[in-house]
Amino acid sequence: MANDNSFTFEGGPVAVLLVHGLTGTPSEVKAVGKAIARRGYTVHGVQLAGHCGDEADLLATGWRDWQRSVEDAFDALKRRHRTVFVGGLSMGALLSLKLAADRPGDVAGLLLYSTTLFYDGWAIPWTRVLVKPALALGFARWVRFVEAPPYGIKDDRLRARIVKSMLSGDSAGAGNAATPGRSLQELHRLIAVVNKTLPTIRTPALVVHARDDDMTSLRNAGHLAARLGGDVEKVVLDDSYHMVTLDKDRDRLIEASVAFIGRRGAQPTAEAARGVPLLKVRAR
Repeated sequence: MANDNSFTFEGGPVAVLLVHGLTGTPSEVKAVGKAIARRGYTVHGVQLAGHCGDEADLLATGWRDWQRSVEDAFDALKRRHRTVFVGGLSMGALLSLKLAADRPGDVAGLLLYSTTLFYDGWAIPWTRVLVKPALALGFARWVRFVEAPPYGIKDDRLRARIVKSMLSGDSAGAGNAATPGRSLQELHRLIAVVNKTLPTIRTPALVVHARDDDMTSLRNAGHLAARLGGDVEKVVLDDSYHMVTLDKDRDRLIEASVAFIGRRGAQPTAEAARGVPLLKVRAR
């Protein structure tokens, strides 16, 4: 059983829920969460069911379990904070969209980082197109998608550090090195569900995507901007790959996120505006 690696940074009355990606870990969004909290917001990073453990833990869960993790974390924040923004990386963005579709009017805004609707990045091998048919034909048990260079990270030193941790089996700190076929199948099911709901989602959204995303091309951001039913602000990053919450453009992502939250009427506390540190970390 995996330990709980979720995090909470206590800030002001407006809250932000951050969601990591498939086979990932809350550490993917922790630095972004800490930076947002320093601007006067309360931030919680949720750990999805089945994650930060071994492959058996992941295989015991599906997309509805991952969604329930997001719902539970959102409900807990909503009990203490009237205004809650929700965002996520890759599959975390999909789960955020699903929450907004299911809870119209409850989510103040969406922070969508490297949203995964199509696996069509430049580093995805052509054989990847065979994975979905193989899953549909019932071969999920024998299919595994193994992470490969550049692992979604353009920063060479950061990539080396994360890959070393990942290949050493540190799933809590760096995620899993491979995605089982059955988990990929669950992701495809989630994508299909979310795609159908996009026009119904009227929640304001910030869409952030790297121009050179190695896993999911910029087409994903364009698809979202064209299909979402609410206001969309799009930011294209020029010096990152898929893991935009960790990579070279992270500061620009943070600034765009904080500005988006502020424009949506969620201003930080007066203390934060005066530069008084508000960050208090609560371990989970």
